[in-house]
Amino acid sequence: MKIIENLPKFAIVALLVGGVAIIGSKAFMGSSGALIVDVKVPELTKLAQRGKQSFDANCVSCHGDNASGSELGPPLVHDIYNPGHHADQAFYFAAQRGVKRHHWPFGDMPAQPQIRKSQVRDIIHYVRELQIANGILTKQHTM
Repeated sequence: MKIIENLPKFAIVALLVGGVAIIGSKAFMGSSGALIVDVKVPELTKLAQRGKQSFDANCVSCHGDNASGSELGPPLVHDIYNPGHHADQAFYFAAQRGVKRHHWPFGDMPAQPQIRKSQVRDIIHYVRELQIANGILTKQHTM
C-alpha cells in the first residue's frame, strides 16, 4: 500500500534524475552533439612538442585541438584512454591498422599509414602529457 501511495513521489524523483542526466550529458557535448572536453595544456617537453606537430598534421581534424574531440572523433584526453585501459601499444595499432568503433558513436577510424612509428611515439608522449595535466592517470582496467 505504501508503494502505491508513494508512486507519484517516485515518478517525480525519476523524472528529476533523468532530467539532470540529460542536462549533464548535453553540457558535456558540444552544440553539434560532438563530445568535446576542455583541455588544460601544460608546458610540453620537446618530445611532446614534436608529438603535437605530428598530431596537428595528422590527427587534429578528427580528434580536435589538443585532443579535445570533435564531431568526427573522440577526445583522447579522456579517462577511457588512460594508460591502464588503452596502453601505448593501442595507439600504434590504431595508426597502423585502424580501429573499429567501440567506445563512441563515431565511425571506424581508418588506418593512418602516412604516420611513421617515430611520429606515433611522439604523439603518444603529447597525449600522455595532456592527460596527466588534466588529471587522467593510469587506472587498472577491469571488466
